[in-house]
Parts: sequence; structure tokens; C-alpha cells
Amino acid sequence: MNSPEQRHTISILLENETGALCRVSGLFAARAYNIETLTVAPTEDPSVARMTLVTCGSPQIVEQIIKQLNKLVDVIRLIDLNEGPHIERELMLVKLDAGPAEREEIKRLVDIFRAKIIDVTDKNYIVELTGHNDKLEAFLNAIDRRLIVEVVRSGALGILRGGKSLRV
Repeated sequence: MNSPEQRHTISILLENETGALCRVSGLFAARAYNIETLTVAPTEDPSVARMTLVTCGSPQIVEQIIKQLNKLVDVIRLIDLNEGPHIERELMLVKLDAGPAEREEIKRLVDIFRAKIIDVTDKNYIVELTGHNDKLEAFLNAIDRRLIVEVVRSGALGILRGGKSLRV
């Protein structure tokens, strides 16, 4: 009996060295696992990077992914954020056609979604929106698709809630 695929956010501390990202992505490619989003940046310790990746799979597949990641020499620690309470956010920038007829409706939606208009020209608005993936998708579904010129998304970031943390 196959378990349904679930979305998992995995947070990884790894050595901030050349090739570390390549080895992680290579592991996924070699086993035909998909990475939905990937975000990497140095931590407060410049020798350590924090990678947040989102993948989908059955519990067995995700368990296998975690075991394989733990075998990589660059990986210091990792956690599947889905195992406990966590906060997850993504950043999205959306360039919209904003002629005189559309501006009020766009401003109304920006207010509803607690977004920000960060750039204004005579023809376009650029809107910045942060939140969970579902919120960003809801904004895109609420806006008239014909107004969307371009969408740029950062990928997910996640952090554990409460006293538990992912540290070296």
C-alpha cells in the first residue's frame, strides 16, 4: 500500500564550501527526487550555510532522502520541519500591468493580502508579498491573470517554533 505524497520542508546546516550545494542537488538528481524549492545562505557563522529545501514524497521516500543527506560529508545537521511546529515563509515579487483602470483593484488586493507596492511606474506596479506558499498562491489566484507580467519567488524558508532549534 502506497502512502500519499506529502510536502516536506527540510532544513540543513552544511559546511559553507565550494561544491556543497552541488553534492546535495546531485544526490536528488541521482535518485530522481524532485526539489520544489531551494534556498541557501550563510548563517551567523560564515563557515556554515543553512539550506532549506522543499520536496514531496511518501514518508518512506522522505525518510530515505534524510538518511542519504545525513551521509554527505558536508552536512552538519538536518531536520524535517514537518516533524513539529514551525514557521515557513516565502518571498514573492509580482510585476503587474497597472493602468488607470486596474490601480484601485490592485491596491485593494494588496491591502487584503498585507502586501506592499514597492515600485510604481506609469504602466506597472511591483508588489512584494511574504507568507506561506498557500497565501502567495491565493494572491496569484485573486489577481486577474492578464495583469501579471512577471513573478519571482524566493523559495521557502523555515524555522522551528519554541525552544527547539537547528544549531551546530
